[in-house]
Amino acid sequence: MLRQRKSKREKREARDQALLRYTKQRQRNLLAKPGVNDFILVLDHMKAGFNVAKIFRSAEAFGAAEVHLIDIGPFDPSPGKGAFKKVPAKFYDNFEQSYQDLVKRDYRIVALSGDCEHLSTETALDRRTAFVLGHEEWGHSFELSDYP
Repeated sequence: MLRQRKSKREKREARDQALLRYTKQRQRNLLAKPGVNDFILVLDHMKAGFNVAKIFRSAEAFGAAEVHLIDIGPFDPSPGKGAFKKVPAKFYDNFEQSYQDLVKRDYRIVALSGDCEHLSTETALDRRTAFVLGHEEWGHSFELSDYP
């Protein structure tokens, strides 16, 4: 069976509903409690409509302390199955702001990259570690060498 294309009106209504869900859950996020683990996920300029809500679901499952969103606009939280309102979120305009907050709180920062030449499977991680995930296509918004 062929799926019919949505009209412009239907697309606009779906987008408006997603924005309403985002707004409600962002307000509820103010009451979110940190997970049982001290790690933080930093989402650096990721596509709002692709993986953000799903990463919140993973963060909840693994007990993340919080998720930092760097220059990420509104997204539909429904793929996250309610996790956006349960995992504390912090919003930043750029990576430098998140970085300063993490350094002040004694977090070790680990940038995850899909184009790395080797895997660090035997590296011991500090209890307080922040994992930085870059944009799905372009990677991190900063030079890794600028943040040792």
